[in-house]
Amino acid sequence: MRALLIKGFLHILSWLPLKVVYKIATILGQKIAKHHKLRITQVTRININLCFPQLSITEQNILVNQSLIETCKTFSELGILWLNKLDKVLKLIVKVSNENYLQQALQQGKGVILLTPHLGAWEMAGLYASAHYPLTALYRPPKLIGLNKLIHTARERAGGKFVATDKKGVRSLLQALRHGEIAGILPDQVPNSGGVFAPFFGISAYTMSLVARLAQKTDAKVIFTYAKRTEQGFHIHFLPAPINIASSDLELACTALNEGVEQCIKDCCNQYQWSYKRFKQCPVGTDSVY
Repeated sequence: MRALLIKGFLHILSWLPLKVVYKIATILGQKIAKHHKLRITQVTRININLCFPQLSITEQNILVNQSLIETCKTFSELGILWLNKLDKVLKLIVKVSNENYLQQALQQGKGVILLTPHLGAWEMAGLYASAHYPLTALYRPPKLIGLNKLIHTARERAGGKFVATDKKGVRSLLQALRHGEIAGILPDQVPNSGGVFAPFFGISAYTMSLVARLAQKTDAKVIFTYAKRTEQGFHIHFLPAPINIASSDLELACTALNEGVEQCIKDCCNQYQWSYKRFKQCPVGTDSVY
């Protein structure tokens, strides 16, 4: 029943202009920000307080409010991005910057690991990449099984291949890289296992080592991408990863990975999903911040 309600809501939003959808999201985000006991508000506030201690309380509050509005935009825009015709969706992209980094990396023939943090419209970043390049990306099925087909179909309609976050999925990424194609990963998800603690905005965060291991095995280049929301539409960015991201020293590699995510975030800090429990895994002997 819940999945059907969400699908219906997404279909309604898909019929509206993006600007109207964002106005609805702004109103909703402002209301959520006023409810300090809501879990999404609490987690957002904790993360921003941890990562930006140099900001005053007033500045942190402003960023919390902005972040909650942008988080609402992230989910409200899904109706348009998932359900509208692909050519219509891609026309919402008004600018693409530094795509030459990706193109030059692909020309080397060893594949590219394309990292898309939970920043801006990451669904749009994935659609753009899969519409223009051969892409295989990891996909974590939703908790609501009834949404799985909708999401999987929507993401693959641009030509990309989305595989489960398991051993078989990782093998598919390796195969894509060995064919000189692109392997897509969300780099800021907390791994279930095999991770390394590395600083993220100065806070110890359990970080995936998968990117480093794939890069070491294939000699693939690592590139970051994100889709920034602007008043005119979406602005796709590409940028190279920090130099140590493929280091055999996993702590060094994971530190470089988080530095790359930070570099993306600093361009549009309020558009990062600060409501995600990035620090839920704690080093031994420390208490959870949540």
